[in-house]
Parts: sequence; structure tokens; C-alpha cells
Amino acid sequence: MMAAFCSGNAQQLFKPGEVWNDVDGVPVNAHGGGVLFDKGKYYWFGESRARFGTEGVGVYSSTDLHNWRREGLAFIPDSDTTSEVGRGCVIERPKVLYNKKTGKYVMWFHLELRGKGYSAARAAVAVSNNVTGPYTYIGSFRPNGNMSRDMTLYQDNDSTAYQIYSSDENYTLRIVKLAPDYLSATAEDYFMFRNHREAPAVFKHDKKYYLITSGCTGWAPNQAALHVADSLTGPWKELGDPMRGADALHTYGAQSTFVLPVQGKKDAFIFMADQWNPKNLVNSRYVWLPIQFNKGVPFVEWSANWSLEGFDRR
Repeated sequence: MMAAFCSGNAQQLFKPGEVWNDVDGVPVNAHGGGVLFDKGKYYWFGESRARFGTEGVGVYSSTDLHNWRREGLAFIPDSDTTSEVGRGCVIERPKVLYNKKTGKYVMWFHLELRGKGYSAARAAVAVSNNVTGPYTYIGSFRPNGNMSRDMTLYQDNDSTAYQIYSSDENYTLRIVKLAPDYLSATAEDYFMFRNHREAPAVFKHDKKYYLITSGCTGWAPNQAALHVADSLTGPWKELGDPMRGADALHTYGAQSTFVLPVQGKKDAFIFMADQWNPKNLVNSRYVWLPIQFNKGVPFVEWSANWSLEGFDRR
């Protein structure tokens, strides 16, 4: 089935795992990220990494998903190192939603405090009037007292928003409904399943919700898993590994971060993942691959290059 995706204009091919430069010829620096479509443009938010540390949250814009323009740092750690988000803190997996009721852009990310390793396990929130920022820090917390590490956001068709997060030392995955302004978590906090999983990426297809996660092996790649549910609050059923092809058992050397719906194309989704390079995090590469369906069940197949045109040839 991948054959439909493996042709097209050479300038419009995705090449997973290769260096991806922005329009200025500089490698994109947006790791563990997610994409927001807003007013005709895609905005890619991600961890702006130095060799080892965190610079903040970078943001890029594009109209075609290929050519990305760096818009700068949407969120910058405080110069005051005593601040929760002071220099030396750890910012991971930023995601942004637009709230139609308030007209605000809301960013959530996993926050670890300076010098505390991964013991804080907090969700952090920032807000802006502009999609590219700057985002003003609101605060951090553990949703309903639960540890919150790897996370993602999901906005349903009715604009209700949720945070999906790894909890209980990453042995439990949970989902919590956000307040109407998206700035805090409500008490509607649900257990999804117990397994040693992280890096959640969620999407909806044919009235079902799908969730892709990774195992917990530090920076090393591992086998992905796919879950399905009729409701975001569950129950969730495991369907096995959705990856196919070369090095599928190690998710092509990568780890899930987001599932991107392609605008203007029916049932078109891109699986986004990171090939982490812990010895030089800024040089971590990106793996973007099309999600395909076999009898309604999603899967991802490796391709060294592919085109969006394949979504029209299915």
C-alpha cells in the first residue's frame, strides 16, 4: 500500500531520518513536538534543544508541511534560576491549542525543575494572544495530584480539550478533561490503562479514538503499541504494534510524539516521531510517515521517501 505514497515532486518528498532544514538552511529544532493548524498555516512547536539542555519552545510556520520558517522561541525560560521555569529546567513535549471562547493560544508541556532530575513530574501551562508567542507562564501542577511526565493534548470536535499523560512513574496512562479556558485540569481525570508506556499520540478516525505510545527505555528506541477506544475516557483496547517494514520493532529508531491531521485531505494523518540523539540532542532527527488503514485499522509503514500526493491516490 505504501507504493501510492512513494512518488511525487522530488522537492515535495518527506525523507524520514534525514536532516530537515528550514527555509534559511538551518536544521529544524522542534523536538518532541506537535502541530497546530491556524488561519491557513501549520505551526510546529517543539523543544528547542542545545547539545544537552533546553533553550525553550521553538515554533515554525508552513503552508505545505515541507517548507518551514522559524518564527523564533514561543516560550523562553526565565533568566532567574530560582523560577520554576528558570534556566536549567527541563521542558518537554510542548503542545498548543487555540481556545475559540477566549481567543487565546494555550501551551502545555512537561516540566522538570532545575537540578531535580525527573522527580517533579509536573504539567506546565502558558498562554498567548498570538500563535507564535511570546507565551506567558501561568504555572505548573500535578493534575489531581498525579505525576505528569510525557504528555499530549487533544481537542475534540466539540472543542472540549484533554491532556493525556504518563503517571505513576510512567506505569499508568491517564486522561484529564481541561477547564473551558484550557488553563487548568478539571476533576474529570480517568485511568486509561496500566503498562510501562510513554510518548502518547492520539487521533480520531471513523468515530474511534486511536492512541500510539512507546515503551520506557530512556533515549533508546523500542516497540510501539496501538490502543483503540470508542470514547476518550475508555475503555481502551490494545491492538498490538502498528509499525511495519524495516526496523518496525524499534519504531524506525524513533519515538512517537504526535499525529498530525492533514488539512483538506480525507482521513489523512501523519505519524510524527523523534530519533533521539542523547549525545547531541539538537541533532535528533524527525520521522514523519503516513498513517494507512487496513480494514479500518491504522498502521504505519517505513518509507525512505514519500509524498502527500499519496493520500489522494489511495
